[in-house]
Amino acid sequence: MASKQVLASSAACAATAARHALLTQFAPAVRRSFATVSAVSAARNHKIVVVGGGSAGLTISHQLLNQGRFAPDDIAIVDPAEWHHYQPGWTLVGGGLKDKTSLRRPLASLIDPKLRFYNTSLATFSPDTNTVTLGDGTTLTYSQLVVAPGIAINYNSIKGLPEALKDQHAPVSSIYGYDSCDKTFDNIKALKAGQAIFTQPAGVIKCAGAPQKIMWLAVDHWRRAGVYQYSGGGSAINVAFATGLPVMFGVPKYSAALEKLRVRRGVEGLFAHDLVEIDGDTATFVHVPSGDRVTRRFDFLHATPKMGPHAFVKNSPLANEAGYVDVDDATLRHKKWKNVWSAGDASSLPTSKTAAAITAQAPVLVNNLLREMDGETKPEQTYDGYTSCPLLTEYGKVLLAEFKYGGEPKETFGGILGDQATPRRAFYHLKKDFFPWVYYQYMVKGKWGGPKGWIR
Repeated sequence: MASKQVLASSAACAATAARHALLTQFAPAVRRSFATVSAVSAARNHKIVVVGGGSAGLTISHQLLNQGRFAPDDIAIVDPAEWHHYQPGWTLVGGGLKDKTSLRRPLASLIDPKLRFYNTSLATFSPDTNTVTLGDGTTLTYSQLVVAPGIAINYNSIKGLPEALKDQHAPVSSIYGYDSCDKTFDNIKALKAGQAIFTQPAGVIKCAGAPQKIMWLAVDHWRRAGVYQYSGGGSAINVAFATGLPVMFGVPKYSAALEKLRVRRGVEGLFAHDLVEIDGDTATFVHVPSGDRVTRRFDFLHATPKMGPHAFVKNSPLANEAGYVDVDDATLRHKKWKNVWSAGDASSLPTSKTAAAITAQAPVLVNNLLREMDGETKPEQTYDGYTSCPLLTEYGKVLLAEFKYGGEPKETFGGILGDQATPRRAFYHLKKDFFPWVYYQYMVKGKWGGPKGWIR
């Protein structure tokens, strides 16, 4: 779909998405028991096994099923989760814009009955024998394997963080967990004066823009409440952004715009500062270049934990040295086993880990997997690293960062609305209303292609 058509569709859907979200929130959930789902047949042999029922796993599974060439149980999904969450929406919850319960669904209700669902963990991969072993000891065989279980959040990477998040009286929160994302807005509302610190760790995380998205929303909330001023001094609240990175964002174009925004709004920049410990109202950072420890007192702290590959992936023969599934950057095929594929956060693809990236990765993986099954009769498709980060800069405006490998901008709406490094209200409605709606209605059903629009 052309960019103009996507924008027009986005505007129309955004106008009705709020009503749709309310109806969805209070409508009875469609549930299927896991016992029923798992009892479709006694077969343990599948043409395709997909490990992971998150954004990548569901999208790829349903895009494969929608090809119309697979019988019931040909494709299996393995995931131990009860709930599937629209995690990009947790920033909106932290900013008081969404109720977190409206952003989750029972995982079983999202899986087509023609797909075999194993609602259990995965123990080991055995790619030389085309088998995987589940946590309950069951062995599955496959002709093609897709590994897309996402990455793990390591709260223990910051000493004292798990305890602080559980303590409802502690002014510490994080939008990176279902249990703590709504505490974030409670803490934002409660702060009337003092030092606020927002952190981002060194290393790979989900949606690298999220730690500052929630900061910009908080700053705007405090400004509207009259306790924060962008310039001229006299603010009751002081704000600092402590990031393990040396810059505001990994893509130079958008980093420059965000740095100007930081300076203009009076936010202190603590660059190359990696949070390692929370003790009461004191945060301890490691200054990355020097290794020195730096302590700062706070009255509000938003923490982003470190993240990384799940142990069952990291310790498997499929992983590279960093613990991610070692696939080719363009084809998404494993570098050693030609019938193994990966997309999303668990993959080694050198791009930001976002739901938007999956919309571009999934069609490439599906095409190339089917090409392999058909004896390589289809043209090979390649992935250029496309990903997107809708950066909330205040209530009502979003900077829409879109880019590909090498940090090169690849903007969908640049020719229509102009430079996407300029925050705009139209992008805000995409982030707040359209994206959550299209995610559950189309993306996880295999019918949404991101900037390319709907998949028929």
